[in-house]
Amino acid sequence: MATNTASNQFDAIVIGSGMGGMTTAAALSRLDHRVLLLEQAQDIGGLTHAFSRNGFTWDVGLHYCGTFGHDQRAGKILDWLSGGTIEFHSVGTVYDTLHFPDGFEIAVGRPAAAYKMELKECFPDNAAEIEAYFEALLSAEEAAHMVAAERAMPEPFRSAHHWWNQNKIQRWCSRTTGEVIDEYISNPQLAAVLSAQWGTYGGKPTEASFAIHATIMGHYLDGAAYPVGGAAAIAEGLVPAIKAAGGRAQAGTAVDEIMLEDGKAVGVRTHSGEEFRAPCIVSAIGAAETVKHLLPKAVREQDWAREIATFRPSLCHFDLYLGFEGDISQHGATRSNHWFYQSWNTNNAIWSGTDVEPIAMMFVSFSSLKDPAHDPGPANKHCGDMLVWADWSLVAGFANGGAEQRPEEWASFKQGIESIMLDAFRQQFPDLAPLIAYHELGTPLATVAFTGHEQGGFYGVETTPRRMLSSALNARTPVPGLFLSGQDVMTPGIAGALTGGILGAAAIDPRVFQKLK
Repeated sequence: MATNTASNQFDAIVIGSGMGGMTTAAALSRLDHRVLLLEQAQDIGGLTHAFSRNGFTWDVGLHYCGTFGHDQRAGKILDWLSGGTIEFHSVGTVYDTLHFPDGFEIAVGRPAAAYKMELKECFPDNAAEIEAYFEALLSAEEAAHMVAAERAMPEPFRSAHHWWNQNKIQRWCSRTTGEVIDEYISNPQLAAVLSAQWGTYGGKPTEASFAIHATIMGHYLDGAAYPVGGAAAIAEGLVPAIKAAGGRAQAGTAVDEIMLEDGKAVGVRTHSGEEFRAPCIVSAIGAAETVKHLLPKAVREQDWAREIATFRPSLCHFDLYLGFEGDISQHGATRSNHWFYQSWNTNNAIWSGTDVEPIAMMFVSFSSLKDPAHDPGPANKHCGDMLVWADWSLVAGFANGGAEQRPEEWASFKQGIESIMLDAFRQQFPDLAPLIAYHELGTPLATVAFTGHEQGGFYGVETTPRRMLSSALNARTPVPGLFLSGQDVMTPGIAGALTGGILGAAAIDPRVFQKLK
C-alpha cells in the first residue's frame, strides 16, 4: 500500500527512537524541520525505555550518565533540545564501587582529584604512573572528539582534518585499552582497577580502543547523574519538541526498507506497506542493522556498506530485574553502582552461563535510590538490577524462533540462569536478599526483539580500534540523502548516542553546531 499524501511528507525521517534517534529528531525540530520519528517497539525511547511489573518500574538500559549537569556539555545539549524540562540528579560523590578478590574495594568518585587521591592511597608506589594515566585519558579523549568531528564533515574537509591530526588520532585510537594501560601502569592490580569499568562501553581491555575507554571514563570524571523520574523522562522531554515543529513520533511502526530513487534516499516503507517520504533519511537503529536489513543489494555491495557489515556485534547480557519491599538502604543498597570481579583479570568477565564456574563479573545498580522523584509508597517498594555479560552462543539455539518452538526448554533455561544469578546476588548482599519481592530475567533475545540489534549487541558494533578508525561510520553516508545517527557514529552508551545524534543532525543542518557553542 503506497501512500503519497501531504501528511506523509516530511523534511526528515528518523528510524529508531533510542537516545541517538530522539536527539537527531529533536535537534532538527528545534531548527524548524518537520520530522517523523519511527520506532518498531510499542514505546518511544529505545534503551531509555522503562517497564513496570507489580508496582515496580525499571529502566532497561540507563544506570547513570556523566556530563549531564546543566553546566556540562551533555546537559546543555538536552536543555536546548527539551527546553530545560529534563533534569538529572547527582548520584553522589561516589558513583561506582569496585570489588575484587580478597576483600579489596575502591570507591570511584568525583572530582577526579579525589579519585586520584584514593588510587594513590591504595597504590602509593605508583603515584607518578597514576598521574601519567590520567593525562593519557585527557589526550585520548581529545583524539576521540577529533574523530567525532570528522564524522559529520563533508569531503574534502574530513580528509584534511584527519591528515592534520593523524598522529594524535593514531596514537590513541589505534591501540587497545590494555596496551595503553600496560604502557603506563606497572602494577597488575592497579591496571585491573583502571580497566574494571569497561562494561560501561562493552569492550574488553584486550579489544577496545583506548580512545573509547578514555571518552567514557573521562565523561564521568566530574561525577555521574541519573534522570529525575527515570530514563523514560528523556522521551517525555524530547518528543514534545518534535511535535511542536509539526513532526510526529510514531511507535509500533517497523521499517522494512529505505526507498531509493536514482541512487538517492527518498523515503521509507514500513512493514505494513505504508510509505513516508522525505529528502533526508536518518537511520538510528545501528549501522550494521541499517546496512544488512534496510538497504538494497546494490548499496550493500558498496565499499562503505561492506565494511560496516564486517563489524562484529558488541557483547550481549542477562539482566535480572529486582523488586524490593523494605528499607533497602539499611540493608546494603547504595546510590553507587557495584562491580564485582571474581579475579584480578578484568578481561575474564564473560559468564559461561553455568554454575560450574562462578559469575566472573556482575554489575549491580539500585535505580530507585538514585531518583529523587521515586515514591516507594506504603509498601516501601524499591528497584534494582543485576547485569552479567554473556556470549551469544548461550542463547543462539533459541534465536530465530527457537524459543517459541521449544517453550518448555526455553523456560527451563531461563529459570536456571535466573536461579544462578539470584544466588550470586545473595552472596554479595545477604541482608538485602530477603527483601526481594519480585524478580524477572531479561535475556539477549529480549534485546534483539526490542532493539533489533544483531546477537543482542547492547552497545551496537564492536568497540575496537578498527571501529574507531573506520571511515564508513560517518553520519553522512555516500548515499545522497541517507544519514546515520546514534552510538555507532560516536561511542557506546547514552552520552555517546546523544553525541552521535547531534552529529547526525548537524550533517543535515550545520546550524546545529552553532546552537551548541
